[in-house]
Amino acid sequence: MASAIPQTDPHAEYLACQQELETAIHRVLERGRYILDEEVQAFEAEFAAYLGAQQAIGVASGTDALHLALRACGVGNGDEVITVAHTAVATVAAIEHAGATPVLVDVDPQTFTLAPEALAGALTPRTRAIVPVHLYGQPADMTAILAFARAHKLLVIEDCAQAHGAAYRVGAAAAWQKVGTLGAAAAFSFYPTKNLGAFGDGGCVVTNDAVVAEQVRLLREYGWRERYVSSARGWNSRLDEIQAAVLRVKLRQLDRWNDARRALAALYDRTLAGKAIVTPVQLPDRHHVFHQYVVRLKERDRVRAMLTSAGIGTGIHYPLPVHRQPAYRALGEHAQLFVTDSISAEILSLPMYPHLGVAAAERVAAELRRAVTRSG
Repeated sequence: MASAIPQTDPHAEYLACQQELETAIHRVLERGRYILDEEVQAFEAEFAAYLGAQQAIGVASGTDALHLALRACGVGNGDEVITVAHTAVATVAAIEHAGATPVLVDVDPQTFTLAPEALAGALTPRTRAIVPVHLYGQPADMTAILAFARAHKLLVIEDCAQAHGAAYRVGAAAAWQKVGTLGAAAAFSFYPTKNLGAFGDGGCVVTNDAVVAEQVRLLREYGWRERYVSSARGWNSRLDEIQAAVLRVKLRQLDRWNDARRALAALYDRTLAGKAIVTPVQLPDRHHVFHQYVVRLKERDRVRAMLTSAGIGTGIHYPLPVHRQPAYRALGEHAQLFVTDSISAEILSLPMYPHLGVAAAERVAAELRRAVTRSG
């Protein structure tokens, strides 16, 4: 019997860089300083340079990154923040932790990212910011979102938790920019399965605004400008030295690994074309980095069960939109979320990670075609 194919495999990244990773971790252990020291500072500089940003500030998680970015930009009690329901609950949790109220809008049926045409209907005098989510590695429509934000004097804070290395071109003649550099600030997650993943939780706020960066640095460590003296009311949200050392090693591989993801996505596109399967869209103004390869199909649950029986791991990102979660149902009472509700029953995440390999991806596609045919 053929071996199982997991939906994701962060252990494969460890094996690919094992010696370099273990050397980096050992360096931290030998140095004996484990919080906000040389490795964090170096990673912050290297990640900012990679993105083409002025500042990067390491924090404890992607959720904290979004929470602290909102706070640092002045978003808080009484404010409303527009975002999507088709996202990880972390997006909405971060907005609420900042003291603001999430206002949910629908997504585009092709890209599954925020539908700019839904923004006007969500606007109120209390609206302070928009949080577009670059979901699955697909950039949101930033040209339209930024134009709307400028017209209504709103902040744009990007949720880049799944989009390390993704890029966008604002306007036909414009140069490509990495996501995370387009708004007032951005939040990244380094959860182990991300395109750039640590060996535990981690996150980063990215900004070109020195004032926002300084506020995040205060907020992440008790409001300290000097040790034990709180000049602001802050939190404890620090990226540790071991995770920073791991991320420095993996950052050097990120573009190569993203290219591998894109090559696997192209293979899926070719081998699934013409079937009763809607594959991800790729647009000329967006560089998709395929954190997930998400298809849309009827009889999703039956097909998924057949794939499981064939040893193919899959995921659903996400089976319950935010407004269908028991804790957040009130957020959907007046929202028009028809696309979000429609796709949640049809989306399926196929195996996608840099070390999957061509033969395994071909087997996934063949089993998916077979399952779709059998399901009718």
